[in-house]
Amino acid sequence: MPRRSNLLTVLTLLVLGLLSAVMAERSAGCGKANTIKSQQYTITINGKQRQYIMKIPDRYDNNYAHKLIFTWHQLGGSAQKIVNGENINQGGALPYYGLNALANNTAIFVVPNGLNSGWANQGGEDVTFFDELVKRIEADLCVETTLRFSTGFSYGGAMSFAVACARPTMVRAIAVISGSQLSGCNGGNSPVAFYGQHGTSDSVLNVSGGRQLRDRFVKNNGCTPVSPEPQPNGQNSVKTVYKGCREGYPVTWVIHRGDHNPSQTDAGSSTPFAPRNTWEFFSQFS
Repeated sequence: MPRRSNLLTVLTLLVLGLLSAVMAERSAGCGKANTIKSQQYTITINGKQRQYIMKIPDRYDNNYAHKLIFTWHQLGGSAQKIVNGENINQGGALPYYGLNALANNTAIFVVPNGLNSGWANQGGEDVTFFDELVKRIEADLCVETTLRFSTGFSYGGAMSFAVACARPTMVRAIAVISGSQLSGCNGGNSPVAFYGQHGTSDSVLNVSGGRQLRDRFVKNNGCTPVSPEPQPNGQNSVKTVYKGCREGYPVTWVIHRGDHNPSQTDAGSSTPFAPRNTWEFFSQFS
């Protein structure tokens, strides 16, 4: 009996330890009555007023650990434009880059507003903004802290890249739509799951800049480089899933023949492919 009792004690401690490890991945806001709603907020970062818009699920459950997705706007854009969406036939993006429509109440969206309508990230101030938002949101809302994501188009893609460089342990994956290194890369030597897409006819940010971002994480994630360089298939995009990457750190690259456009479509389709590709990439993590 003493031996059996000791075994039960050991098993109980192991189970409790595993439960603690799992629970530790849930934010402090789990189980709380939330005060954060779907609306705009203002906070002070380094003496500057910063605005952001929150979108929580219509059927928010404070016991369900949600994905946390940051959506950064392009140069000249705004948080409100990301929320509302813009005409996809005129170079605009769908609301929340099309991700909220696919999330089925599983994600909380954060839509920051840039200083001077951009993400210069001077002295790392926009990364500090990110840090403060994570802290505030997760203290109030139920988030799966291992499932933070970041995406954006153009300057917003650059900001997602900057977050991955500076805070690789705080973001599970990023999706860069037609981006380049515009917001800096403090650090940038650790692996982060990376999805990128770019057009070979981009007249604003040359495709070489997008490939540079991709190649950093091909290297960091231990993936096998691809040669020759992937090219579009006529008017259709081509998706390349890199091989040999470290477990949990995939890299996917989509190349198309279009211009600087977050809502590029394939031939014969009126539906932008970025939202579905991004959501599928983010959804592989659990």
